[in-house]
Amino acid sequence: MIVMENVCKTYRVAKRKAGLREACKSLFSREYEEIRALDNVSFTIRDGEMVGYVGPNGAGKSSTIKILSGILTPDSGICRVDGLVPWKERIRHVSRIGVVFGQRSQLWWDIPVIDSFELLREIYNVPQAQYRKNLDELTMLLQLEDLLKTPTRQLSLGQRMRCELAASLVHNPAVLFLDEPTIGLDAVSKLAVREFVHRMNREHGTTVILTTHDMQDISALAQRVILIGRGRILMDGTLDDIRREGGNDQDVDQAVANLYRKLDIL
Repeated sequence: MIVMENVCKTYRVAKRKAGLREACKSLFSREYEEIRALDNVSFTIRDGEMVGYVGPNGAGKSSTIKILSGILTPDSGICRVDGLVPWKERIRHVSRIGVVFGQRSQLWWDIPVIDSFELLREIYNVPQAQYRKNLDELTMLLQLEDLLKTPTRQLSLGQRMRCELAASLVHNPAVLFLDEPTIGLDAVSKLAVREFVHRMNREHGTTVILTTHDMQDISALAQRVILIGRGRILMDGTLDDIRREGGNDQDVDQAVANLYRKLDIL
């Protein structure tokens, strides 16, 4: 179970005006602005749920995922994943989760994909027999057989994302965090990723939190949708709730856009 209670996170960002004179002044005296990324965020996600976590750019989605995965420490509040505090019990925590960031890679750029998998096996201390079983299943489901000996830098975006998904699951995690996993993918690759995630949830009971701007991903995967805007949770319900509040039963993207305007979070 994932629990967040009144979690807050603030960033201190340096600011300066344009121009050479202002750049020189900033070397000696800087002005800072505090940005409230998360403002008393609270929710609970049960084991085996697939939850869509949506909101406009800068809403706080990635900050939430980074806190849940142990990358960031919040300023205040309670956060537990399977009873562990992510940033305090990080070694135990990361062995139980998988994370895919659509714009960042966990694969080593210049070596074959299979070598990255082997390194991850060592990092997570996965028994050889379990690793082989997981790898065989992931290779079959994601059609990776022709990609394993290819350096990551030579893969297309769609091929790399399939390998990223496999890399996040070689240690058989109970929780999978997906942050924009289909960004930039073609239609065929998107369908493959969606089908794979759905299958992992159905067959292994994997808990999935999916952040994305693609509402078709949400429609295909998530039974529950949490809407965040300006660091605050604004809605926690179903896609039907989103359509109803957004005033469009047919086009979920338009419904979400209407809802953003209605809540003044654009």
